[in-house]
Amino acid sequence: MRMVSTTLESSTLHPVKPTLLDLIPRLNPITDASHTRNRATSPPDSACFPGTRRGVIKGITSWGDTRIVLGSTAHVYWFHGFAGRGKSAISLEISRVYARSGRLLGSYFFFANAGDKSSMNRFAETLASQLAAAVPAAAPFIKVALNTEPGLLTEGTSLATKLERLVYGPFQAAMKGWLLVKTLAKGPFLIVIDGLDECEDKRGVEEFITHALDFFKRNPSIPLRIFIASRVEQHIHTHLKTDGVLLRDLNDHSPDADILKFLEASFQIAAKRNPIVQAYIHEHGSWPTQSDMDKLTVHIGGSFILASTIFKFIVQPPTGEDPTTPMDRLPLTLEMNGLNSLYTQTLSRSQHLPHFREIISAIAILFEPLPIVDLSALLGIEVFMVIRVLMNLQAIIRVPGTDEGGVVALCHTSLHDFLTTESRSGSLFVPPSFHLHLSFYSFSRMIERTDRDTLDYRSAADFQRHWLSFASSEGGDFISEIEQFKACQTLHMGKLPYPAFLCTMAFVTFFLIKFHGFDIPDLLTECTKQLALAVEFPDPLVGCWLEGNRMLWAEEVQICTIHFTEDTYETVPHELQRASTAIHTNFL
Repeated sequence: MRMVSTTLESSTLHPVKPTLLDLIPRLNPITDASHTRNRATSPPDSACFPGTRRGVIKGITSWGDTRIVLGSTAHVYWFHGFAGRGKSAISLEISRVYARSGRLLGSYFFFANAGDKSSMNRFAETLASQLAAAVPAAAPFIKVALNTEPGLLTEGTSLATKLERLVYGPFQAAMKGWLLVKTLAKGPFLIVIDGLDECEDKRGVEEFITHALDFFKRNPSIPLRIFIASRVEQHIHTHLKTDGVLLRDLNDHSPDADILKFLEASFQIAAKRNPIVQAYIHEHGSWPTQSDMDKLTVHIGGSFILASTIFKFIVQPPTGEDPTTPMDRLPLTLEMNGLNSLYTQTLSRSQHLPHFREIISAIAILFEPLPIVDLSALLGIEVFMVIRVLMNLQAIIRVPGTDEGGVVALCHTSLHDFLTTESRSGSLFVPPSFHLHLSFYSFSRMIERTDRDTLDYRSAADFQRHWLSFASSEGGDFISEIEQFKACQTLHMGKLPYPAFLCTMAFVTFFLIKFHGFDIPDLLTECTKQLALAVEFPDPLVGCWLEGNRMLWAEEVQICTIHFTEDTYETVPHELQRASTAIHTNFL
């Protein structure tokens, strides 16, 4: 609500301010998606180093400040470049520039594997809430739209409709009289969209772009512009490489001088804080030398994320397993082949520790990052063991304190790309099959945290998403992966037995018509076998599972016809009778 209260305090010209008090809760925006978010807990945590990227920013603001002249200036600016080139930092600075001038309509920073921030869910609602605060005259029109169309905020409403009714339409309606004159005099409003390539909803991205271009085509004189920063992805490139869009390649702007400025200032600060470095400089003179700095700048090759990660790697504290000093590590970085070598070297600091693979794999592919305590609970690993692994990796992974509200998150999406691409990460590769394990962990957590009358629906949604990701992944052997999963599981009292999970998953897959490759009779046979194995384990959690399944899937049941094989016809009744006997013995 900080955004709302700031608006109320700084504006006294509009009598519609109370509208915001009930409008924002109705819209339910994502509060940590804008440029004002706490970047330490909600990545991307990228900002331009003071005094850098001035030429790039000037080029963007020149476009944004150009007065509206019919057909003369593109309404959409697409700023693209490779990963790690500083796009998010530039988007943040552009947002700040236009926020200070009172011309920022809204900003939205997508981030992969960050829940709603990696999808189009609540995208329109979030921009609408920012519009209501930035242009209070638009708030009543948003409210009217919500009142006249009660289903506007439901999932069944298209993104284009939401944007039209909640953002573009209200803005257009508010641009009348004195406000329009004032806007034309100051310059158009701006929407900043960063990391559009990190949105997992590709169809939603295409719909957003298509609708925006159509809107500007229908309204060429509207004082509104959209700045988009992203990598070059096919679904984005295809729709944005067209008339009405100004394309600029960040890779055309050499950042070497800015990177050198960042490194020089950062090493100076680090030297003042590190007594070992201070003693070395006292005996040997300046460190790093100018030659070192020049070699580093060339080696970094224009990647700001590589510059930042290399710096953190060099100055990170020594450990028992890695007692090297910053002076030892600097020449090592010059031998590394870009981010791949740097990530491999950094991860090796904890690779030998217990539970390293489970912890890193979970962080890499969880759909939404978790605090340390929740990550510990999900994986069933003690908190201190999780912290022990993460403490050596702070150059590439954001690690909050256990008593803080922050989440464990990758510092940059390039680390996710590295870990999930086997040709790059080798033995550190996180295969899609780990979604099976995360599905089991989420499912177990749901049952173990519930009683017979309630369900943890957050965990329910997580286990279904991870199961679907596993079941639909390409290149894996579905049956083989499940058999490997069984082989590494053990049964313990007080823990949900894995057959309960596999029974539910077979049942779920049984009703997913889109997975045509599965053999329905085999799934039914497997489901009944795992049911019998689960209920023969006399743990109260199995009783909770039986009741929980009834509540969870009551609305999912469909009627369909199945042609049994002879083996299925013999096995299914036998396993069901076996299960019935065990249920009566252990749970009734």
